[in-house]
Amino acid sequence: MNGLPRRALAELLGTLVLVFVGCGAVIMNNYPGTNLGLLGVAVAQGLAFGVAVTATMAISGGHLNPAITLALLVGRRVAPRDAAAYVVAQLLGGVLGAFLVKLVVPSGAASAALYGTPTLNAAYTVGSGILLEALLTFLLVSAVYGTIVAPEAPKVGGFGAGLMLTACILAGGPLSGGVLNPARAFGPALAAGNFTAQAVWWVGPVVGGVVAGLVWGYLLLPKRA
Repeated sequence: MNGLPRRALAELLGTLVLVFVGCGAVIMNNYPGTNLGLLGVAVAQGLAFGVAVTATMAISGGHLNPAITLALLVGRRVAPRDAAAYVVAQLLGGVLGAFLVKLVVPSGAASAALYGTPTLNAAYTVGSGILLEALLTFLLVSAVYGTIVAPEAPKVGGFGAGLMLTACILAGGPLSGGVLNPARAFGPALAAGNFTAQAVWWVGPVVGGVVAGLVWGYLLLPKRA
């Protein structure tokens, strides 16, 4: 397999890993006898993201998130045709990852946690959730641009971005879910049949990602020919 299909497959598999681990960690946090806590859930997702990005970046760039792909599109780091294929692959990977969780995790614990579907804090409005997800996604995309995309970026693979995802989940998880990724929200929502407040995890990450892509692509990084 060569070309765009190969790259799209890498995005699908990488996103599948991220969503499977992310949803699994959320469910295990509520599993009897297990108490990962916010730190455990954040570390699990940050490690999964960092490893999956590092594993796929030489093939597809390791986006694994529609918001990151759109950020790289507006920053002129990915072609429109590739971006469209990547987003489709990421959403499919998110769905497959969530349904794998549904397949292997005992149904009682999994359904009680909505298969890892993010939830909005009761004290938070949808607008507040969108704003927080946008701000956190801006930070995540900035980490991607600064540690992966920039020509002078340190050779740390995807682990800088993984650490930032961990930090963002710790900072915003109890309020907005700290998802920062439409694929991570959509997959388990489909598995659970629960799409409550999904706008938070679509609009927020896309807006934050696009703003970060414009800032980095046009103001901070060297101009591309």
